[in-house]
This record gives sequence, structure tokens and C-alpha cells, in this order.
Amino acid sequence: MQSHPAALPPGTPFNLADHLLACNAARPDKTAFIDDAGALDYGMLADRVRRMAAALKALGIHREERVLLLMHDCNDWPVSFLGAMYAGVVPVAVNTLLTADDYAYMLRHSRAQAALVSASLLPILREAMAQGGHELQNILVSGEPDSAQSDEVNVDTIDDLLAAHAPLPAPASTHPDDPGFWLYSSGSTGRPKGVLHSQANAYWTAELYGKPVLGLTEHDVCFSAAKLYFAYGLGNGLTFPLSVGATVVLMAERPTPDAVFRRLTAHRATVLFGAPTGYAGMLASPALPARQDVALRLCSSAGEALPAEIGERFTRHFGCEIVDGIGSTEMLHIFLSNRPGQVRYGTTGWPVPGYSVELRDDDGQPVPDGEVGDLYIQGPSAALMYWGNCEKSRDTFRGTWTRSGDKYLRNVDGTYQYAGRSDDMLKVSGIYVSPFEVEATLILHPAVLEAAVVGVPDAEGLTKTRAYVVLKPGAAVEESELKAFVKDRLAPYKYPRTIIFLPALPKTATGKIQRFRLRELEAVPA
Repeated sequence: MQSHPAALPPGTPFNLADHLLACNAARPDKTAFIDDAGALDYGMLADRVRRMAAALKALGIHREERVLLLMHDCNDWPVSFLGAMYAGVVPVAVNTLLTADDYAYMLRHSRAQAALVSASLLPILREAMAQGGHELQNILVSGEPDSAQSDEVNVDTIDDLLAAHAPLPAPASTHPDDPGFWLYSSGSTGRPKGVLHSQANAYWTAELYGKPVLGLTEHDVCFSAAKLYFAYGLGNGLTFPLSVGATVVLMAERPTPDAVFRRLTAHRATVLFGAPTGYAGMLASPALPARQDVALRLCSSAGEALPAEIGERFTRHFGCEIVDGIGSTEMLHIFLSNRPGQVRYGTTGWPVPGYSVELRDDDGQPVPDGEVGDLYIQGPSAALMYWGNCEKSRDTFRGTWTRSGDKYLRNVDGTYQYAGRSDDMLKVSGIYVSPFEVEATLILHPAVLEAAVVGVPDAEGLTKTRAYVVLKPGAAVEESELKAFVKDRLAPYKYPRTIIFLPALPKTATGKIQRFRLRELEAVPA
């Protein structure tokens, strides 16, 4: 086993998967993961990770080549992710809610040599493959594909593949700055960006946030409503708990209030990771458990700003705090956060020790307290680049600083308060939505002349998408039809929650849509 000092010089051998397995070598019988099918202890996890590494090498997948990871949260997810990294192969973890067109692009862009996929997602993967542009060599399926899908020579089940290979005896001799894994981040225009993270980046998020700020220990049972393919969920449900030997509850289904309640009560989770929309839904549910029915000691929130009223109500009911913070795919996890025992609801707290934060004006100069500025971050978990996108890489990664795209102001007590985005991106339920993409889809409908999409707060203070639509002369269409039209063409979460029909959109003299005027139309119920 490798030993890892707190500082990781670039020349020091370091493999994240090996590091996390080594952290738990002394607790082989301790439960690591619990999914809907059963439990996986740390000894079994280590064995399966090393078998996965051996299997990928046996398939002819070379170091630093990519494999697509399109899988619902289950015990095979960490086995696949860590197994790839143990072999020096780069897993590309992708959102399970996207369209076949999205996956076709990601296959071409990443040039993935194999896909590790849930059986239920195999049909949409095959639909993406049919678009061409890049040919997968192997498909490894979690679960049992039906007979119509399993008759091709390049399809194996993960269970069969692991059974056929002995554990790889040693990890790839990777280094801290070597390519580790990819995540995809949406942009305001164009295709998603492949965010390339190093072997050491996830290590730093655990060392700087998971352990010292959240105070996670081996006695915790962690449950993340945010899925593992999110940067936030990856830390919550894999890096953080494995760095201390905690137990993780995984859930394949959507994180509805009822689904979350079942995991909290059945598995006695001590730490819940979620987003403000999820916490609001829990509080509004008639099935909300009583305080004595759960074992929560701490909750974490990220993805969008947590309204103070939601945090205060949650704490009154359950007796535990929601620690609100902000992170990004580019920085991998939270860099600005409240602290347990020192929560200032309505703010995003203070910089996480180990990270530096600056607010700058349009000229790159610091802004004084109380004034809004663009948020820049400096810290050891910053991504290496956007794959194949020099222009966007240079715009975001500026020397040792990362431009977040968020606007903040700093209060006199040193806390930071969210003030919106620097672009027109919207965060809905913690996921970025490009208004331009939704608008471009709406105007494909034969009845639509123009469309503009903005974010508006609902009664809980959470952002929801609203579309303002101008119809062609003489045309008529129902709101429900337009919603369904968007759902059929984009990932379902991107559809506008409300659609308002207008005779014309407000514009400048040069014809540019005045989005600020649309945001001011608050008389229409959200």
C-alpha cells in the first residue's frame, strides 16, 4: 500500500482508488455501501475494484483511455469508477437523465473505449451508438440485460466479468496530476464541457472539506440525494465516506420525498446531502417523519442557494442544521460554506480553509464589502482543463484562479451572499439549465414565433424556469402541448414549469430581448 502525506508533490506516486482502499484495509467486514439489492463490505469492495481493474486491462483498455460510466446509483457504480482509476483508466461519469443525442455527443467527444451501463439504460445507450461517429469496443452491464440486448459479442455483465478475472495485484503507478476522471458541465451555449480532474483532486476535497468541516467519521451513515455523477454527489457518496470508513446508502430511483424518507428511517442515516428543492419538498410532504424517527446529526446543501426560511424550518423540525455551501464541477466540491455550529442561514458562509476566494469587478479588480462581484476561487481541487476546448479553458482557468460564473457579495461578518449568475444560466433543482437551449427548442414548434426563458422564484424562494412565448399570427397551442414538446426533445428536467403567452417580447431598440423586464413580471403566479 502507498502512504500519502498531507501534501502531494507532483512526482509522488498517488492513485486515488488505491488510497481509498488503503484507508479501509483494517476494516474489511465493515459495510461500505448499501444499495437496493444488498450490502457491500470494505473487503468485498477492495476485491471487486481490483477485479474490475484487471477486467478493463484484459479488454485491452489502456492507461488514460476513457470509459463512459452511465449508471444509476448502486454498488456497481463505485466498483466501476474506482476500478477504472485503479487501472489508470479514466472513467467519464455522466448524468442518467440525458437524451440519446447527448450521449452520442459524449461518446464522440470522450472517445470512450467502453461503457459501463445500467441494464435499464442500455436501450438509450444503443440509441446513442446508432447515431455513429464513434464505435464502442465493449459494453459492461450492471444487472441483467434482456435477451434481445445481450446477444452481441461485445456485451458482458459486470458480475460475469469480475468472476472471470483475478484481482489486479497493484494499482497503476499514477501521480497526483495525472488524469483521473471526467465529469460533464453544462455551458450557457454549445455542448457540455468535459471537465478533466486529476487523480488527487478528490483527495483534496475530502481532506479540506469532508473531514475538517463536516467532521465525518467511520460512525456515520451517509445518504446523498444528489447522485454520484454530480461533482457534489461524488464527494458525498464516495470520496468523503470512504476516506474515513463510513457507510453509504445508495438509491437508484429519483430522490422524491417518500424515497428519501424510506432511506433515512430504514438505514438510520446520520448525514443527509441534498439540494434546497429537495429539502423544501420534504418539509411540504404529509409523510415528513418525526424527529425521533430519524438519526440525522447533520445535513448538507448545495446546488443552489438555500433560502433561510427552509433552513430554519428544517432545523426546528429535526433539530439538526443544514450546512449550506457552494461548489462547482470545475472545483469538484464545496469551497465556500457555513460550518456546523456556525450556520448563517441566508448566506453561503465563509471560504473553506485551503481555498482562497476573491470578488472582482469587470476589470478584474477587487470589490469592497457589500458590493457585488464575480466569484473567483483558488484551491488544490481545480480541474486541469475542459477537454478539447482551449477557449473555454482559458476563460475559466486563469492561472491559479478559477472563474466560477457566480456573482456574490461579502457581508461585514465575512460571510458571502449569493447574487446570481454572471451569465444567463439557471440552476433548477441544483442542475444547470441553459435558457438558450430551451428557447431554441420552443421555437421549433410550428405555432411559436419567439420565446424567452428566465428563472423566477417560487413561494419557497427556489428558482423555476418560466417561458414567455409569442405565437405566430393565427396560431394556437396549449401550454401542456408546449411542455410535452420540450420534454420530448430535451432532458425532462429542462422543460419550463410555466409558460406565459405574450403578444410581444420586450426588446431594446436593437432588438435584444430585455430579460430583466420579463423577470419583473411577478404578477403572474409562479
